[in-house]
Amino acid sequence: MDLELRDRVILVVGGTGLVGSAVVRRLRAEGATAVVASRRTEDGVVMDATDDASVRSAVDRVLDEHGRVDGLVVTAAPAAQTLDPARHADPAQVLEAFDTKSLAFLRVAGAVLPVMSAAGFGRIVGVSGQNAFQTGSIAGSVRNAALIVIAKNLADAAAGTGVTVNAVSPGIVSEDASSAVERGSSGQCTPEQVADLIAFLLSPRTASISGESLAVGHRRRGATGL
Repeated sequence: MDLELRDRVILVVGGTGLVGSAVVRRLRAEGATAVVASRRTEDGVVMDATDDASVRSAVDRVLDEHGRVDGLVVTAAPAAQTLDPARHADPAQVLEAFDTKSLAFLRVAGAVLPVMSAAGFGRIVGVSGQNAFQTGSIAGSVRNAALIVIAKNLADAAAGTGVTVNAVSPGIVSEDASSAVERGSSGQCTPEQVADLIAFLLSPRTASISGESLAVGHRRRGATGL
C-alpha cells in the first residue's frame, strides 16, 4: 500500500531515541521529509519539549525551512526504567513524569495544530504506553493515561478540520521482542513494529481515524477495557 507520505514534512520529536529513530527511518523510506527534533541533535532541530519557548522556536524553524508541517510524532519522554519504583506514588515524581511526557506532547501538538488546521491537513501521533492500562506505578500510569486523554481532547477539538490526533501505546519495546504473551502482561514489540503503525496513522489514507488509542504488542492478556 502506498501511504502517500512522499514529500510530506513530518516532525519527529524524540527522533534520536529507540522508537523515534525507527520512525525516522520508516518515514524516510516512504519518501517523507522526517525532521528530527531532540535536545541534542546534529540532524534536525534542537527542542526541549518541556520548555514552551524551545518548542515555539523549533516549530518556527521547521516552518521557515520547509513551509509547512504535515505530521507530528512525539516520542520524547524519559524511559520507564528511569522512574524510581520506590517513589511511584511520590507527588513530585508523578508531577515530573506528567510534565516530561503528557505535557510535552500537549506543548508540541498545541504549537502545530493552528498551522495544520489552517492548511486543512495534519496528522499528530503521540506515543503513550501500556502502563496506562495497569496499576503498580502511579507515575507510570498517570503519564501515559494522561497523554491518551489529551490526544482524545485534541482530536475532538480538531474534528472537521482535516487534522487527526491519535495515540499509540507500545508494550515493552525490544530489538529482539518475544512473541510470547504471559497472562497479566502486555506483549512485546520491536521499534520497527511501532514505527509501522505510526507511519500508517500519519498517512492521508487514515482521515477517518482520530481520537484513538492503539496498542502495539498484544494488549494486556487476560484483561479487557472499553
